[in-house]
Amino acid sequence: MAKYLIRGMVLPMTGEHDFYPQGEIAVENDFIISVGPRGSKPDGFEPDQILDLQNDVIMPGLINTHTHAAMTMLRGYADDMPLMPWLEKKVWPFEEKLQGEDVYWGSKLAFAEMIKSGTTAMADMYFFMEDVARAVIDTGIRAVLARGIVALEKETGLRSLKNNIELFEKYHGAGAGRIKVYFGPHAPYTCPGDVLRTVKKEADRLGTGIHIHLAETLTEVETIKEKYGLSPAKWLEQLDFFGGPVLAAHCVHLDEEEMDILRKNDVAVAHNPESNMKLNSGAAPVKALLDRGILVGIGTDGTSSNNDLDMFSEIRTASFLQKLVSGPEALPAYTVLKMATVDGAKALGLDKVGMLKPGYKADLISVDFDQPHFYPRFSVVSHLVYCAKGNDVRTVMVDGCLLMADRQLFKIDQKEVCTETENRAKRIAEAVG
Repeated sequence: MAKYLIRGMVLPMTGEHDFYPQGEIAVENDFIISVGPRGSKPDGFEPDQILDLQNDVIMPGLINTHTHAAMTMLRGYADDMPLMPWLEKKVWPFEEKLQGEDVYWGSKLAFAEMIKSGTTAMADMYFFMEDVARAVIDTGIRAVLARGIVALEKETGLRSLKNNIELFEKYHGAGAGRIKVYFGPHAPYTCPGDVLRTVKKEADRLGTGIHIHLAETLTEVETIKEKYGLSPAKWLEQLDFFGGPVLAAHCVHLDEEEMDILRKNDVAVAHNPESNMKLNSGAAPVKALLDRGILVGIGTDGTSSNNDLDMFSEIRTASFLQKLVSGPEALPAYTVLKMATVDGAKALGLDKVGMLKPGYKADLISVDFDQPHFYPRFSVVSHLVYCAKGNDVRTVMVDGCLLMADRQLFKIDQKEVCTETENRAKRIAEAVG
């Protein structure tokens, strides 16, 4: 670890009007020790390195609240299909042939893309999660990991649950505390009630949370209503599934009573606008959720249904989509940027992450503002939401460790990762036929 003094335009996300046009941040080891205008560093603080980024906006790293990292292996493999045929005919047959090393390399590719586009933390649900955890440790990113539990067959579901418990026991708190482990029941339509109850019991026993897909499509809603006579959210409430930390991905098809259920139980929502649009799942009622005080973060979903992991693109789409369905004042710039930083960290239960302030983790990025699309500078926040792109990110730091500077990755050999993943993905696709 080292001491850094980072200078630039500082947007700490501690309040809508907090901004230092000529600011600086002092970092010691993995924590921020001061944030303020130029010259505000503590007396006696002697940095090992000064990062002079006067043309950059320095801000908290982006939080991707829902993804399937290793699905980079399927990027472009199965496009332009509805969700269920996409899963049943393309994705699941491909995934059946994946091995742990495939998932490791696919995850490293995802983390390279995330880091290069400004994401410093993410929530991942997949399988071979010990291999994902290895990739997290090797690349330096922060993560909340969950083993996807699909229990269409009881034996398979119980085996997946056991794997999730083992993942928690081995990796919760690993990577110098950068890894948290949740439980990952895939969805109400892939997990029967007894499995969901057992998941909830184990999560409570271990004192951790749950990451689940919820009300993503009308087909899901109709399926659950036919089987149980209730909508997905109401059925989960009947199972006493809520009550602890729950991260619910998508939540596209909710009525007012279901939104009230989420609010009453402090369920956090991961909004994935681009995936929902591509799969024609619908537009989540984000404004109505926020109006109720429900915590909403932003996610990309996997690259098979997006097809990238650029959170800046996702932020812009989230705002534009809500303006389309709810009016031009819906999801203003600061609100949606807060969803992708402060609220995303809260949604993942990440302590001391999501803002730049003393005592918080040194998870930050810098965005190169000396480019034509950032002029004239009427509003830095507006430009970050409506103009910025992932490749505008210049610097990335997680836990006080530089992962990228001058757009060069330090912990990932980009060429090696791209070549390895390309070869593995093509070999699996050929085997699937």
